[in-house]
Amino acid sequence: MESKVTAQNKIEISNLDLYYGKFQALISVNMSIRQNVITALIGPSGCGKSTLLRCLNRMNDLINGVRITGKVLLDETDIYNSPLEVTELRTRVGMVFQRPNPFPLTIYDNVVYGLRVAGIRNKKESDEIAEKSLKGAWLWDQVKDKLDHSALELPLDQQQRLCIARLLAVKPEVILMDEPCSSLDPIATMKIEELMIELKKNYTIAIVTHNMQQASRVSDYTGYMLLGEMIEFNDTKIIFTRPSKKLTEDYISGKYG
Repeated sequence: MESKVTAQNKIEISNLDLYYGKFQALISVNMSIRQNVITALIGPSGCGKSTLLRCLNRMNDLINGVRITGKVLLDETDIYNSPLEVTELRTRVGMVFQRPNPFPLTIYDNVVYGLRVAGIRNKKESDEIAEKSLKGAWLWDQVKDKLDHSALELPLDQQQRLCIARLLAVKPEVILMDEPCSSLDPIATMKIEELMIELKKNYTIAIVTHNMQQASRVSDYTGYMLLGEMIEFNDTKIIFTRPSKKLTEDYISGKYG
């Protein structure tokens, strides 16, 4: 179905189909992701929500046998049919994964890793960006005195915030989060959710979650997916209180999924 979002959109998805070999995992998906809001994708396991999220920075390109048709526009540029390099795309549209994945390096080296890949070697500049990024991920106060310690020594929620800081350091425009709290306890989850709400002031965020309560707490817009189709996409409050599709209502009310 067509998105009802009419305000400024950061990403426009039109008639998106994705095939793994002969299997069609996404079926004519249409939706818009507004700038500086949180958009959640919900639905049962295997419905295509993570596949859709990974289309937004071409992570599915890494899988053999994938074929994609349709359009994904980032600021009106078709990311699948333009001179836009994949490396630049993944800098502008970064991803945070289900489990924290810090590199086996120091906390500092994790944050500045992307800067070094980009050829930034200036120590003063790197220090300033590292501090700003760690502050942006609400982690600076916890790690400022142990930047030379291994990132793997941090508790899981701080590792996840470190991964967010590593992303912020390369100045993305969009942050994709694929089940970012699935390995965290409720208190750590709350901290990440609060961070998401703070981050949307400066970034556009899209999140995949199995946790409907999380979607209702943090997102501004929600898309419900089933068997590769976008069944309904609307304001989160509408999705959770008065959805227009019975399939959505049945899922929200716990009748299946």
